Amino acid sequence: MKYFITQPTEQRIKEMAVCDRPRERMILRGAEALSDQELLAILIGSGNKERSVNAIAKDLMELLDKKAVVTNDELMNIPGLGTAKATLIGAALELGRRRLPPKRRQISTPSEIYPLVQHYASRMQEHFLSICLNGAHEVLSVNVCSVGLVNRTLVHPREVFTEAVRQRATAIVVAHNHP
Repeated sequence: MKYFITQPTEQRIKEMAVCDRPRERMILRGAEALSDQELLAILIGSGNKERSVNAIAKDLMELLDKKAVVTNDELMNIPGLGTAKATLIGAALELGRRRLPPKRRQISTPSEIYPLVQHYASRMQEHFLSICLNGAHEVLSVNVCSVGLVNRTLVHPREVFTEAVRQRATAIVVAHNHP
């Protein structure tokens, strides 16, 4: 399966070519062809006079990169998200957590890590990740340790090992993207 990496944009949906719009791309290529930001833009639906849906989705993606679980107040602090959209997104995130619990995927080769982190390839900044594993080398979590610039990120060992210690992981794998 080919994955097409698109550059996230902040332009308005109406300004985009029809073939580049998230809904149309999802219909043609499936959800796996879209970036996380584009999937959020579909959930949000539309922007407002001040901000495009893509700009709102970008801010939401940055919030979700920092925190795995967000509150309704944190969602409503994003300019352009009101009560209705914030509760819709909160409900979708919670439903995803309930219905699709993290798979305990066992890692035996480095290539098995790629599907877990491939969606970071489309990010415009470098992300340093740690993947916590249990004693059977099953994935406990994927954590963003640091978000840097377009070509580098600073990482402190404390940030890498915090979640591993908290989850009592017996092994970790580290990875980062190259925007």
